[in-house]
Amino acid sequence: MPSNAEASLDPAQALEYLKTYERSDGLSITDLMDSRVHGGLTYNDFLLLPGKIDFAAQEVVTESRITRNVTLKTPFMSSPMDTVTESEMAIAMALLGGIGVIHHNQPPAAQAAMVRAVKRHENGFINDPVVLSPSHTVEDVLDVKERLGFAGIPITDDGRLGGKLVGIVTNRDIQFRAPSTPLSEIMTTDLVTAPEGITLQEANNILRDSKKGKLPIIDKEGRLTSLLARSDLLKNKTFPLASKRPESKQLYAAAAIGTRPADRDRLALLVDAGLDIVVLDSSQGNSIYQIDMIKWIKQTYPKLEVIAGNVVTREQAANLIAAGADGLRVGMGSGSICITQEVMAVGRPQATAVYAVAEFARKFGVPVIADGGIGNVGHIVKALALGAGAVMMGGLLAGTTEAPGEYFWHEGKRVKAYRGMGSLEAMEQGKPVPPSAQRGGKGPGSSNPPAKKTTHENAATSRYFSESSAVKVAQGVSGDVQDKGSVHAFIPYLYAGLQHSFQDIGVRNVRELQDSVRAGKTRFELRTTSAQIEGGVHGLN
Repeated sequence: MPSNAEASLDPAQALEYLKTYERSDGLSITDLMDSRVHGGLTYNDFLLLPGKIDFAAQEVVTESRITRNVTLKTPFMSSPMDTVTESEMAIAMALLGGIGVIHHNQPPAAQAAMVRAVKRHENGFINDPVVLSPSHTVEDVLDVKERLGFAGIPITDDGRLGGKLVGIVTNRDIQFRAPSTPLSEIMTTDLVTAPEGITLQEANNILRDSKKGKLPIIDKEGRLTSLLARSDLLKNKTFPLASKRPESKQLYAAAAIGTRPADRDRLALLVDAGLDIVVLDSSQGNSIYQIDMIKWIKQTYPKLEVIAGNVVTREQAANLIAAGADGLRVGMGSGSICITQEVMAVGRPQATAVYAVAEFARKFGVPVIADGGIGNVGHIVKALALGAGAVMMGGLLAGTTEAPGEYFWHEGKRVKAYRGMGSLEAMEQGKPVPPSAQRGGKGPGSSNPPAKKTTHENAATSRYFSESSAVKVAQGVSGDVQDKGSVHAFIPYLYAGLQHSFQDIGVRNVRELQDSVRAGKTRFELRTTSAQIEGGVHGLN
């Protein structure tokens, strides 16, 4: 060993010596996000530095707020696009701890039917159950089963909620029966019931012990007031993270509307269907139309949560917060099928936008949603670290089984269509209603609208303020995305990835992550182009 070699320090003093450095390794969030130095950043432009692991990944809690009063168990939202979110996606997202925002590029009645389907999928006490009378027939039950997916129906003397309970019909009762058979001949009359005023836990215990499929709740006069379903007990066990209203135990339902006068009538139908959260859908949210709409909604429906947007600056956010917004959607031109930044020369790199708006909105207790630019688990973690309460995904969920549309084969791959709401295809006035919105039904308990016209007011043109334009300027594109399978497998994958990422950073929940970032404890590093190549797959044939 050379005689002039530097003497090694005592290894036991490593932690003490670390304190002699003027600053921690990496960059603080304020240094990273100084756009005067680094310009606008996207999610790919930086990394979080690892922390210390002293807990298991399964201990990580991903609970986070998306509005002032709504908290989700997982920070995942599906975008209100007509190739991403209808009732099937909204139900799946809510069961898995997130929420799906039902698109409004369809007739109001069809959108309201989708909201109703979400609210009816899982319940505590079902306060508006489908009810039939003894004079109804097996055919009526089969109709309900085909449209709504169940056949356990209480029977009252007048076929209405509030009528005297006289029986119940189940799937077994109607098997091998002629469609014209009156329900009075086949209904079960030996009933297990519970009194009005019973707690949900007590009612669940009766339902469990009775081994029945349904538990009618009746008042002192024997009139039906609500219903409890065994299937919901099973869902509680299968989907422990499900997003539900605390008081009713129904799944949260969210839907998008525009900011035009006709949207006020649309919102009335959605609220009547049980809507919990309304998302004001606009490419540029800082408009007098949206400000007026927020004020009107908060005055007309004070209990309805309003997510406003889209915004990318503090100045935009301030106007919407002052108007009464409960949450903000952040993003302009960052989606995989959005070309607003290129065509309109307006927008902002997404990471910078999320940080700027979240830092400002947090001071007023308003959560933000990072909308666009999410391509993997890492992007989700970065959005949360920058202050977002949740991420809104379009392309990442397009192509799943629950997304609207049919699969087809393209260049040897199984794909589904995916288009931006600013694409010319989405903007076509009088375009056909999406197939799932054309399904109608009639009969007792119908939650679907009757047959409807094949045209409707276009949501895409109102979103981009181009209803009156003779020439449409596309701000999005159309294409297809490869089959991703079911979100029931994909969302748990994202959830597990999130937990392991948090473990690497050394934080146990979203609040701890964001507090650590603001305190300068969680550090960042910029990535050069070469660093991005190094961090991706490379060196393979």
